[in-house]
Amino acid sequence: MQRNISYKKPITPLIYIGLFILYSSLGSIYPLLPPLLAVLFVLFIKALNKKDVAALGLVSLCLIVFEVNYGYILFSTIFYFYTIHKFILPKIQQNFNCYACIRILYVLLAYIGYFLFLLLISKIFLLPEPNIDYYIVYYIVIEFFLVSLL
Repeated sequence: MQRNISYKKPITPLIYIGLFILYSSLGSIYPLLPPLLAVLFVLFIKALNKKDVAALGLVSLCLIVFEVNYGYILFSTIFYFYTIHKFILPKIQQNFNCYACIRILYVLLAYIGYFLFLLLISKIFLLPEPNIDYYIVYYIVIEFFLVSLL
């Protein structure tokens, strides 16, 4: 099957989706593998800023896979990331000039903020409260290095 030369978008994002599904499945078995929530957060923000619907759809699919593997409420990450992008990130980008500081805040918002968001949702709708473990610090450190590479 040949592709038109004027069509410049690569097919590789579908391969990345498959690899993420495999990695996420392994991450739910082995807790030392970080769930890549902050990486997905940064990719979600980049897709929203570029207004790339295809990339946004693929990242949203990865977020749904993340939610299913870890037992979170369906579409909660998409809703949380969109509200953070709309209301909090403009203030952060306006007040901070340090690129590394903004990246660490992205990682903290992705993990700690999402946990607090799930806690708020569980209190409002009388759902079981999410639990947090000590691996979260490890995940934050590892994903800060991964996010700084993006």
